[in-house]
Amino acid sequence: MKNESILGFNLKHLKGDVFGGITAGIVALPLALAFGVSSGLGPSAGLYGAIFIGFFAALFGGTATQISGPTAPMTAVSMVVIAGIVAAFDGEVSKALPAILTVFLLGGLMQVALGLLGFGKYIKYIPYPVVSGFMTAIGVIIIVTQILPCIGYYPKEDIAFVEQFKPFAEEVILENILKEEAGEGLLVVENFKETIIKADKITSEQILKESQTLAGSAASGVTGALRVLPRAIRNISWLELLLALGTIFIIYGFRLITKAIPSTLIALFVMSGIAIGFDLGYRPIEQIPSGLPLPNIGIITNFNLEYISPYIFTALTLALLGSIDSLLTSVVADNMTKTVHKPNKELIGQGIGNSIAAIFGGIPGAGATIRTVVNINAGGKTKLSGMIAAILLLFILIALGPIASRIPATVLAGILITVGIGVMDYKGLKAIPYMPKPEVAIMLIVLVLSSIWNLVYAVGIGLIIASLMFMKKIGDLTAKRSKVTVLADEERWVDEMDFPDSLKEEVFIKHINGPLFFGSTSDFTQLSQQIPPTASTIIIRTGKMNYIDQSGLYAMEDALVGLVQKGKKIVLVGLSNQPKYMMEKIDIIPDLVPREQLFKDFESCLRWIKANVRDVQ
Repeated sequence: MKNESILGFNLKHLKGDVFGGITAGIVALPLALAFGVSSGLGPSAGLYGAIFIGFFAALFGGTATQISGPTAPMTAVSMVVIAGIVAAFDGEVSKALPAILTVFLLGGLMQVALGLLGFGKYIKYIPYPVVSGFMTAIGVIIIVTQILPCIGYYPKEDIAFVEQFKPFAEEVILENILKEEAGEGLLVVENFKETIIKADKITSEQILKESQTLAGSAASGVTGALRVLPRAIRNISWLELLLALGTIFIIYGFRLITKAIPSTLIALFVMSGIAIGFDLGYRPIEQIPSGLPLPNIGIITNFNLEYISPYIFTALTLALLGSIDSLLTSVVADNMTKTVHKPNKELIGQGIGNSIAAIFGGIPGAGATIRTVVNINAGGKTKLSGMIAAILLLFILIALGPIASRIPATVLAGILITVGIGVMDYKGLKAIPYMPKPEVAIMLIVLVLSSIWNLVYAVGIGLIIASLMFMKKIGDLTAKRSKVTVLADEERWVDEMDFPDSLKEEVFIKHINGPLFFGSTSDFTQLSQQIPPTASTIIIRTGKMNYIDQSGLYAMEDALVGLVQKGKKIVLVGLSNQPKYMMEKIDIIPDLVPREQLFKDFESCLRWIKANVRDVQ
């Protein structure tokens, strides 16, 4: 075994880790570029994020096969930070960059703190409707905001549109002069001439620049994009639109042929090759700097609390969102690899990765589900796979940066359209007609507020409403506690004392004590792992489960699907009306649990067991 370990890394699965890492890195390339462009900091920021988060989150994290980097939710929140701070610096991204990266660094440090304080185990208390509404809003935001670049319209370059903001631009510039002089103590009658002199020195270039900044802000976000959409359609670039549509068509069409090769990468190569090969007059992405990334010392030298303080809560949101995003991906990885991740260690690793990425100019990220699945399917087994994926992206940055800089911007916009479509929670949307109205209301509130107002505040409002509604529901049901026991805690109930000893190995009895809701689903999702291999029939006693919410419903569905796939028979005893109604609406009953396997009491269930279950010994 000695030759299998170098510097503490197990090399037993080296071949699989290499293939998994290379494959995941290739998949990550177009997404990293696209998320960087979408954020407003340019493609290089997306690559830097994928490199540093991917490497250090894998090295220090608690999920062996996790591939990390910029993700749609993290990029959407980052856009809020970037747009706000850039506006405060009169549209100068280079001047605003230190403040932006400081907020990202703060978010990473907060994430490390969450891990050190053991908050990983509390992430499960985020209710499903809030997550569903947020994820669907992310999809809406990405799709709507990418329509403009897909049709080749850039508000700052529309002269007629920019002209509308010149009066406001002059007002903003004068206001800034007044604020500056007030801060210097010069805003008095005797020295007001100085103010007039400075106002006279305002140039047309300054007014134009400020007008472009205001035009960009007015056209940002969902509402801004929809507001200027009629102008964009009148100024449509058919070349840019065809490139975007071609990208989308290849991404979806190539998947029908094979999934062995990432369709996103094929679309990137094909459409970029066409644009470059035929020398089409397209708009390329921003220039990607060549050479190794360097730390941005402006984070320290230009630190100003005034610009950072409004975004303290946003930094915390980045930390929480990155934690949720990563741990959800960790659960997916666990299910695929039959392993158990370390949530708090994963948060520390993600926080370190985000902190280092911020120092080097990268946008924040988290564990990426699709890239993690690709890594596992390609053979990745250990943390080396994630580190190899990051190293591959670093090599591409150094060796192919000038070539990548020729990629059409509209191709990346097309890729992001498909990302937006994919990230939406269709499961939650389909459930709207039959889910409890309060949960539907929460989901829609978060969805609408996130899309048209503010992602950060929308999630906070959704959590508050969900908590209040939950407390009211539990109070109405007079449930003193909610508990889903694990296997080691199972004890016989009184009516189970006469259960035949000969069938104890063939039949496993699971008790649910109290409502199954978003805070009690964690242990239930591991139900299939708790059951002895000898058990062929599972009795779930639900007499005390008088309420099940959407999170609990889907947790039960996932657990029962796993059991049925293993050939287990499921029997439900004492099912109340509300849980039964919910299970019927998503076809748990009768698809997973036939109606003849529903019993009002344990006595009738026991008769069925004796008639249908045999002692295999």
